[in-house]
Amino acid sequence: MKIRTEFVRVVSVLVVLALLAFQGLTPIVGQEQDEDVRGAFLTTRPNTAEKSSPGSTPTKRSRRRPKTPPSKPNGDAVVPPGSVAKPDDHKPRVRTPKLGLGLTLFARDANGLAVRVDPARVFRSGDRVRALLETNADGYLYVFNTTDGGKPVMIYPNPELDEGGNYIQSHVPFELPATVAEQERLRWLTFDKYAGTERLFFVFTREPLPAVPTEDDLINFCRDNEQKCPLEPASELWAQIQSEMSAPLQVARADKFGKSQTAAEQVASTRGLGLSKEDPEPSLVMMATSPNTHLLVAMLELIHK
Repeated sequence: MKIRTEFVRVVSVLVVLALLAFQGLTPIVGQEQDEDVRGAFLTTRPNTAEKSSPGSTPTKRSRRRPKTPPSKPNGDAVVPPGSVAKPDDHKPRVRTPKLGLGLTLFARDANGLAVRVDPARVFRSGDRVRALLETNADGYLYVFNTTDGGKPVMIYPNPELDEGGNYIQSHVPFELPATVAEQERLRWLTFDKYAGTERLFFVFTREPLPAVPTEDDLINFCRDNEQKCPLEPASELWAQIQSEMSAPLQVARADKFGKSQTAAEQVASTRGLGLSKEDPEPSLVMMATSPNTHLLVAMLELIHK
């Protein structure tokens, strides 16, 4: 599958996160260790999720950076420069979670339904897939792509998606491509006739990457410099991402597939609602090994024959 310039090309490359043979990831051996990884990821899900009212108008939470300063992971509010924080001995302190990403891959079956499929399978021309992504902390998502060993390009954030934003809220899932898209071609990724090797460098950070345009800056840049978009990362940034590849990650994979997407998963992703502990778990969970890590990087490879 080659990288093309239209909107479908952009979302398709994002979805290939789920069509993977693992490369450079620390394997999880044994059911107990697998459950530890899943438990650490799911512990920050609320016990009960926010539910939408019947007949309410679908809304999407913005991917733009919040205008009000978020709370620090330890539960303390961000203090503006020059101010002094007031101690609050009665305020509970929250442990910083290890950065984690959950991913579930759905394929369209013969009846047009979305069913869970094994991310390690080999996909063929004509197959249609969609990915559901979930993080365990608020942060910023970046995806870089190389095709057959070529130059890297940043395919998310993208000026045609989410207003160029890439802010992700904890346990609020989102689909790529989207179920609610008006056109059928934008609801699924359909594998074309071109085989190739797609590598995705998935970067999830607590703070925005420096010198990487997003939102209006990205939209304006790509409007005025169409030939330079998708952006190629600066050599210094790409070297940093490659260096972070050596950091260990824990990976847990489900071994049961074939179930249809639940109504809760679909409503949560289309209306910007969070998932709870009672909702289905991601098929694939990738987590940093240290809570002090502020940058999670994983290289994932697509196999399309």
